[in-house]
Amino acid sequence: MTRNDALLGRLEAVVGRKGLIRDPGEMAPHMVEPRGLFRGQARCVVKPASTREVAEVVRLCAEAGVAVVPQGGNTGLVGGNVPFEHGGEVVLSLARMNRVRAVDPVNDTITVEAGCILQKVQEAAEAADRLFPLSLGAEGTCQIGGNLSTNAGGIQVLRYGNMRALVLGLEVVLPDGRVWNGLRALRKDNTGFDLKQLFIGGEGTLGVITAAVLRLFPRPKAKTTAFAAVRDVAAAVELLGRVRAASGEAVTSFELIPRFSLDISLKHIAGIEDPLGDAHPWYVLIELWSEVANSGLREALETVLAQAHEDGLVPDATIAANEAQAQSFWRIREAMVEAQKFEGGSIKHDVSVPISAVAAFIERSCAAVESLIPGVRAIPFGHIGDGNIHLNLSQPEGADRDAFLARWAEVNRRVHDIVAELGGSISAEHGIGRLKLEENVHYKSPVEIELMQRIKTALDPDNLMNPGKVVPGGG
Repeated sequence: MTRNDALLGRLEAVVGRKGLIRDPGEMAPHMVEPRGLFRGQARCVVKPASTREVAEVVRLCAEAGVAVVPQGGNTGLVGGNVPFEHGGEVVLSLARMNRVRAVDPVNDTITVEAGCILQKVQEAAEAADRLFPLSLGAEGTCQIGGNLSTNAGGIQVLRYGNMRALVLGLEVVLPDGRVWNGLRALRKDNTGFDLKQLFIGGEGTLGVITAAVLRLFPRPKAKTTAFAAVRDVAAAVELLGRVRAASGEAVTSFELIPRFSLDISLKHIAGIEDPLGDAHPWYVLIELWSEVANSGLREALETVLAQAHEDGLVPDATIAANEAQAQSFWRIREAMVEAQKFEGGSIKHDVSVPISAVAAFIERSCAAVESLIPGVRAIPFGHIGDGNIHLNLSQPEGADRDAFLARWAEVNRRVHDIVAELGGSISAEHGIGRLKLEENVHYKSPVEIELMQRIKTALDPDNLMNPGKVVPGGG
């Protein structure tokens, strides 16, 4: 019996036959990330059903010197969720750990296992007349463990924050198989280092998150949604300030949409309609929420938009008359990403800059990529309210897709240089994984990289927990 066969036998003894996948066909979906940028191989895929089983799997792999790649819903976009090509790693899927352990509406918390689908958590909160506010395109398939490991953001970060702000406690299996039970439902715990923050955003490089205590909020009793044309990006930023001043913390989403993305959505995606009569270069999608039923949100937004129209910031705007119309506005935002697939290759960026620098970033970066690749079609869009811009670049019409995508690193460097000059980040919500590992080393200071490596070495001295991702070394 080979050493590999011996390990697999021990793993099967822990998780049972249905918890161990060795067939290449069944393993295949776990080997590739959604965009197909990385395609790896593994010894097996193991699916433990409890924290005890996760701990034993990790312990056995550590004892055998075999690296572990934790995997949630496999919706990540930077390659942190799939194994390397050499085939020596074990993929640890949390899919069977999908229980809602407890809901406490008095404490406004929900305790869930890492394999819970985000939508399931939202529904469990709703059943208790509460809100779990994390919302993103993959919420029907992504898992809470992956959301935590990548510090997911989404469309409501402006009001509620990203995952770091939504977590009170974690349960984590450490690289040696020990379990840290930090499932505390406390809002105040001033007893030393906030250890959970090491694992949030760590992409599985320091341990395997198995459960979490998440914050809940009152459900909104009033919503107002508007779709507005804006003169330019600077006008969109100014409008954000005006809306916030008029409505306080009611601004839940403020999304930037360029005309080109609306055009391709109308072209490729069924059911999309242009909310305004004339074409404009830029739009914003605005949503306000209140926990108070008669909060005057619509009136406040009408007043702001009317004044902005008089001042030349907003050429045209419409406020949704009902929920169906509001959803039609949001469908435009969702369709943008889907429609890009029909326009050929796409080089993508997920960056953040200070809100005051958003207009400068978009102007400078679009000019820079056009000078590199004449005819490239830039789609800068996203969460302007928190400075997170997704700059996606569709290939020039008629260009060779592979030749265009081959320039990914070159284009990234040009765009990321501008981000750095403006005091921004090269990854706002997607993480680092493999895709941005070298870029992260390039832009972070040597002190930051050294601190990350020291933390990694302290918790995972043998570099067996998702090696080669986020932190330089291994793989």
